Amino acid sequence: MTVTLVAELDGLWEVRRVSGALPPLTGVRKRVSGASGETIVVGGRGIPFDVRDHELRYRAPFAFLVDVLEPHGDGFHGRATAFGRTYGEFELNRSVTAEATSDLIRHIDEAHALEQTVARMLDGLIGSIDVGAPGGGELADRLQQHRTETQRHASLMRGRLEAHGARPSMVRQAAGMLEAFVKMPLDLLRGDRTGRTARDVYVAEHLEIAGYELLRRVAERAGDEETARACSDILDEERAMAAFVEERWDRFS
Repeated sequence: MTVTLVAELDGLWEVRRVSGALPPLTGVRKRVSGASGETIVVGGRGIPFDVRDHELRYRAPFAFLVDVLEPHGDGFHGRATAFGRTYGEFELNRSVTAEATSDLIRHIDEAHALEQTVARMLDGLIGSIDVGAPGGGELADRLQQHRTETQRHASLMRGRLEAHGARPSMVRQAAGMLEAFVKMPLDLLRGDRTGRTARDVYVAEHLEIAGYELLRRVAERAGDEETARACSDILDEERAMAAFVEERWDRFS
């Protein structure tokens, strides 16, 4: 009986407050895998617990907290207890299917890998720019700024992966992109001017824009509002970088 219930609990669950001293629980989720899991609070932090039959027993320093579950419709009704006494009630409703979660994680992973690839590309381009060429100094300064933005984007995507219990991996798509990007600085070594650097940056930005537009929609369908918001914020900066180049073609050519 215990094994059956644990299997039924596997997955990602939305938590909805029903009554008692519980806070609103907006954005709070529970992720269960086998005999363990975590309650994910706002910001992606996970509070681990062990699954024992129909109970979620939190680990130290919250070992005095236990969630007691009963099947209810397609989900579960829960009692939040502290030291054995009930202080609130909640519901668990399945968030997304395992397939949808896996697809979302794959897209986040690809976005994270692409940001790392672009960061390496920017390092090469910044070091190769002739600041004395027309528009060279201006472009170098803007790329330094965008290098910082790119690092932040990668950190955001890593955080979203960790929120889903995943770790970054070097995906095949990003490896192909890296192979193409590595060739870009070689153009500069052959004596090409600032315009080619601007071109390469413009192409990279639109690749990122396309990736984040897709990821945002995948996240929305999966109910991952934090990832969708992160995509919107990142898209603003990627579009601003692309617009910077587009408005200065005459200076860079």
